[in-house]
Amino acid sequence: MSKDKKHQKSDKLGYEEELRLLQIELLKFQNHVKDKGLRVLMLMEGRDAAGKGGTIKRLTEHLNPRGCRIVALTKPSDVEKTQWYFQRYVTHLPSAGEIVIFDRSWYNRAGVEPVMGFCTQAEHKEFLREVPKFEEMIINSGIIFFKIYLSITKEEQKKRFKERLNDPLKQFKISPVDQKAQELWDQYSIAKYSMLLASHNSISPWVIVSSDNKKEARLNVFKFILTHVEYPKKIDEYLKYDKSVVRDGSEEIKRIEEGLNKDKLKSID
Repeated sequence: MSKDKKHQKSDKLGYEEELRLLQIELLKFQNHVKDKGLRVLMLMEGRDAAGKGGTIKRLTEHLNPRGCRIVALTKPSDVEKTQWYFQRYVTHLPSAGEIVIFDRSWYNRAGVEPVMGFCTQAEHKEFLREVPKFEEMIINSGIIFFKIYLSITKEEQKKRFKERLNDPLKQFKISPVDQKAQELWDQYSIAKYSMLLASHNSISPWVIVSSDNKKEARLNVFKFILTHVEYPKKIDEYLKYDKSVVRDGSEEIKRIEEGLNKDKLKSID
């Protein structure tokens, strides 16, 4: 076996062992959620190919499915289009003893919809005005709430799209929206900037996780979540997340502003 292959195997074993320890910690937290009747909501957002699905899979694969749900809604029905925008999402909020993870969420109206022309400018503006109030109501109801944005660079997104096209098991992930993602990169960056300005606040903050390295991103998502909740027999030494990978929404706003000023949006997510 070559040195490179030995190093790759060692890295993989290290990742899998650390992931296992973190999954045990998350299971401890789930048991606490069930025992205390807590309600936990996580939003997983990010550009196409940022790693949302893979991260959610690792978060949930060893949890008790009776107390954990993944919500990945399709486009709204004709009836849902006539309702209050947030109405179909409210139906899926967690009940007592439950963890719910949204694989994309109401923030479709902050990114994909305005960029792709699936909503009007007035609808986009109204969403940005309403969303802080909506989320404040969620938190005031007692729900433990996390908003996680996986941040991928333009170059890495392009690489992952190419891998999907060449892998029969991943081709289902490519959609017409994905095919426009690279072309509309700057528009998505501007939409993300507007989203953060409107919806990052002290009550309901965003956390940004760099995800060019998928494994590193997954581990740091676990660590960030578990650092910010309490449960019995918590082992804090496992939970120190990397602050070069994890940053808050305020820092991300500054990064985007620097990119706008330097006209380097291609390197900013």
